[in-house]
Order: sequence, then structure tokens, then C-alpha cells
Amino acid sequence: MKEKEKNNTEKSDMRLNKLRNNIDDLDSKLLDLINRRLLIGQEIGKIKEQEGKQILDKSREQEILQRLSKINTGPLRDKTLNFLFNNIFSESREIQRPQVITYLGPEATFTHIAAMNHFGYSVQFVPQHSIRDVFREAEKGKCNYGVVPVENSIEGSVNYTLDLFFESELRICAEEYLAISHDLLSVQGVLDDIKVVYSHPQPFGQCRGWLRKNLLGVTLKECNSTAEAAKKALDQPESAAIASSEAAQLYGLQVVVPGIEDFSRNTTRFLIIGKDDVGRTGTDKTSIMFAAPHVPGALFKVLEPIAKGGVNMLKLESRPARDKNWSYFFFVDLEGHIEDTKIKMTVDAMKEICLFLKFLGSYPRLKGQL
Repeated sequence: MKEKEKNNTEKSDMRLNKLRNNIDDLDSKLLDLINRRLLIGQEIGKIKEQEGKQILDKSREQEILQRLSKINTGPLRDKTLNFLFNNIFSESREIQRPQVITYLGPEATFTHIAAMNHFGYSVQFVPQHSIRDVFREAEKGKCNYGVVPVENSIEGSVNYTLDLFFESELRICAEEYLAISHDLLSVQGVLDDIKVVYSHPQPFGQCRGWLRKNLLGVTLKECNSTAEAAKKALDQPESAAIASSEAAQLYGLQVVVPGIEDFSRNTTRFLIIGKDDVGRTGTDKTSIMFAAPHVPGALFKVLEPIAKGGVNMLKLESRPARDKNWSYFFFVDLEGHIEDTKIKMTVDAMKEICLFLKFLGSYPRLKGQL
């Protein structure tokens, strides 16, 4: 019996070694193919530079991912496929021309995570203290693109981001959506030891019900970011932070309770801002802002060309004008690209009625998102 078991073990070992050798061979081929792909990308970058074209082409990247998803027979999941190729895209862009991305920091904030999801991990990321600083660095050209939050599915719009478009000449080049999950983090990892909780005002609002139920009476202290909250919790054993799981890894904290947000469908939309005019993909979104005359029926008249043109309005939001009390300017998202005849004619017709109208950008509309 022992001799038989020995033979079976030897056969299993031989089979295992053979399979591992096959994997080594495939890995070598994969590495060679990836490097060959990057070299081709480098040549494409040279052509783009000669023609003055932008390096980032999300429409082309989306086209590649959609094609690969259609021919993918598994067992590789589409989510993993997208992750792998997004990082190959990132490395290819970096070889073509190094990219510097600025974002509302510090590290491990949700804006940082959204930036990494969009651009991959190969680029240089530069954190900023404020949304205004993100706009400023992108405007100066010190950074190729900026990443800023613009709205949350629960808390609503980030008004400061919207206001800055009034004075900035930057375009919206893309959008990124991130499902937000808040974890309770601490050094000791024990719920009963917590006397103070640090976080940004938005996570406090999004976790209000859980905090009331589980940490009633505990002191809540606001911070400029969830990352700052994690740093404070690291220095104070009887405190905790509401932040991301990425922040726990970065700052060496333990997850006391995962997913403490009151609503599971909590999503934040981020905008990628820069100086590029993005070409059509066929599934696009156009953003504009305008001010209507301060007379009865003015807003109806401004929006009428949208209805007459058969254009789908995805969003309408108002903001108070800074220079005049009780006056407002409006943000509108339209389905389509400014190069589409229907969209261009609609925006031109609106411009004739408005006191002021500004084109903010046309960019790929993410699948399944408004």
C-alpha cells in the first residue's frame, strides 16, 4: 500500500512539475508579447507627438476593452481583464510620454483611488490640498490632468468643483465612478475602546445611522480628508477613523468594522480635467454651463432647443451666481458629442438665448452611468 501511495505521489509531482513548466513557458511568452506591444505603443507615441495629438485616448482604450470582452471565453473575468489591460495601457502611455496626474489628496483618499483606477499605476500622482489647487496645477501645465470629485449619489454635488468651472478654461476630458465603502479603522481593532472618531464630513453623513446605533456618545471630529483622519487614528490608540480599506493598508491600521455606510449603493462621480478636446466614441456626454436672462420663462426658453432637437438631457443643476444676488447659473449634461450635428445645433440655439454659455467638454459616457 505504501509503495502504491509513493508511486501516486511521484506521478502527481511529475504532473505538477510539467504544468509548472508549461506556466513558466507561457509566462515567458506573455512577457515577450507585452514588451512587443509596448514597443509598438512607443512608435504610436512618436507619431502622435509629430502630429501634436494627445497621448491619452480613452475612446481607443474603451474600444480595445470592448473587443476583448466580446472574444473572452473565460475563465478570466471581465473585471480582471479590464484591470490587467488598464495597467498595460498606463505603462504604454508612460513609455510614450510620462504622465503627471494631480488629484485632491492626500494618498488613499477616494479621489486618489479613482485616479489610479482611471490612469493605472504607472503614472506619477501628485496630491493637492484643495480642489482649487488641482485646477491651478492642471491649468499651469505642470500636470497633464487633474482628478476632482463632482457629485455623490447620496450627498449630492460637490459645489466647489462646479463653481471653479466658471473661472477655469480647463475641459472635462473623462469621468470616473467609484463605489464608496467606508470602513471603521483603528490601531487596536477593538470597537469598545473607541472614544473619538475622525473623518471627513461626507463619510460622517453617509455613516450617520451606523454611528448612532453603534457608537452613540462617541466624539466625532471632522478632518479635511479621510487620509488625514487615518493619520490621526494612528497616533491615538483610543480613536478610530472612517476611511477606505486602502487607507488601512497604507497607514497600518486594522479594520474594526468593514462597510459601515448606511446605503450600499453609494457612488461618487469624479471628473478628469485637462486641456484636451476628446474625440467622439459614439457613446458620449457633453457638459455645458449657462446663465439665463433674469426674466419670467427664461429657463424654459433656454431649455426648449433641447426638447425640440430630440436631445436627451442627463442632468440639470443650478448654482447661485457669485456676482449677483438671486441670480443663478446652470449645469447641463447632454447625451451626445459636441461634434454630433444634433448636439452642436442645440448648443448653438441655446447660446443665442443665454446671457452666457460655456462648453465644458465632450467625453466618453461610462457604460451603465448617467
